[in-house]
Amino acid sequence: MHYLSYSSLVIKIENKKGFYITTAIPYVNAPPHVGFALELVQTDIIARYNKIKGAKVLLLTGADENSLKNVKAAEKLGITPQELVDRNAAQFRDVATKLNVAFDRFVKSSIKEEHWQGVQKIWQLADKNGDIYKKKYKGLYCVECELFYKESELVDGLCPEHKIKLELIEEENYFFKLSKYQGKIEELITSGKLEIIPSNKKNEVISFIKEGLEDFSISRSSTRAKGWGIPVPGDTSQIIYVWMDALSIYLTGVGYGKDPAEFESWWPADIHVIGKGIIKFHALYWPAFLISAGLELPKKIFVHGYVTIEGQKISKSLGNVINPLDLLSKYKADEIRYYLVRDIPASEDGDFSENGLKDRINKELLGDLGNLVNRVLTLAENSKFTSFTGRPELQDKLNIGSIEGKMDRLELHHALEEIMEFVRHCNKYVNDKKPWTITGKELEGVLYNLLEGIRVSSILLYPFIPDTSDKIADKLGTQKAAQISECKFRPEFKEKLTKGELLFKKVE
Repeated sequence: MHYLSYSSLVIKIENKKGFYITTAIPYVNAPPHVGFALELVQTDIIARYNKIKGAKVLLLTGADENSLKNVKAAEKLGITPQELVDRNAAQFRDVATKLNVAFDRFVKSSIKEEHWQGVQKIWQLADKNGDIYKKKYKGLYCVECELFYKESELVDGLCPEHKIKLELIEEENYFFKLSKYQGKIEELITSGKLEIIPSNKKNEVISFIKEGLEDFSISRSSTRAKGWGIPVPGDTSQIIYVWMDALSIYLTGVGYGKDPAEFESWWPADIHVIGKGIIKFHALYWPAFLISAGLELPKKIFVHGYVTIEGQKISKSLGNVINPLDLLSKYKADEIRYYLVRDIPASEDGDFSENGLKDRINKELLGDLGNLVNRVLTLAENSKFTSFTGRPELQDKLNIGSIEGKMDRLELHHALEEIMEFVRHCNKYVNDKKPWTITGKELEGVLYNLLEGIRVSSILLYPFIPDTSDKIADKLGTQKAAQISECKFRPEFKEKLTKGELLFKKVE
């Protein structure tokens, strides 16, 4: 293993075995909502895309359980924090499973043997580096953010994120020397060594850094936390701050503190996928913790926007929360996945509408893709050909390099639109060529183009709608989840075709 030195930060020369991607680790004080479903789907799309590029991929998600808000939520329900987090974390896992998110690890931060040792190790390394000290503090605290705010940061006296009144808290805590790392973090982000996408979020973080980074509290009194959480090493009167705890799941989930060989295989993370409301924790606190502990930084932070309802952020207080499990009881996973990516720009806010979901299903999944597959397989079956050859006329309508470029830049919605534009070209080709009016070599050539077009489309659609992609592969008799290198027209289509059931049905 070889290392480089960068301003006292140790950077390991690449020796990873695969592509490591994470969702944010959500609070589980309440059931999941559709905003986290979007994040799960985006993360899974990026992971599957890298799989069909040939990478070995690890996708990690989990549950942030050791927070004060979980303690308060449990108290309201008259149950223990463990009962609360077990119940709600199971729903988050269920959403991921039913959305066909191919996660490899689901880490629960309340499970000692999975997580605690690694978190305490991070604390001890930062302490050894002289970055932790204790002092009395009085400040305004938002339990929803798990964060102290300055009065200048409030909006109309309320938390800028949750629009609620803050608690005035006074206690003695441990603090982390964030101010010590201001210059390093600014240089890392400005230079792109730590890449933040999109660029406007990078600029937002840089502006925040320039205002000056202050040391912050990284523990809470065990009394206030009701003993819930990970104890500070050597001081059981204090609980480690939930954000140091939760962020460390990205490490402990790949062996940190337990399995050095596995950790070295996967760390650093290639991409953290997060919502814009927690960018400060990931772009400022997390790099500082890692630098202090002498660990490598993640390569990229991808920041998505909020899912809104009629322009309003989803909020329990507004009563507009949509549980994705309710949607999954009515619609297929691929239908929901497709809609979330198609209608909500990858890095911006986007409005959720059930009517919009139905419209995308009926017009595009059924009307464009489903009808194309059904028409072409019917024509091919009726033609009695056992193989198909011809001149690849449709290949020029597909720019694989452009789609890959959009995917590599994490412009997921633009990539999906370009793929579906090719599907529409295939439908236009059917209408223009009128294969039901021709025979012989001319018909064979038209069907060759359409079958190859569908095969290539199914590969490109695999990251977005994997069940549908697999069903198309079954119908065509071709390989499921084929490599993206196979997205070029072959000289001959000779697989055995099976028409089978329709891919989609109209929804009312």
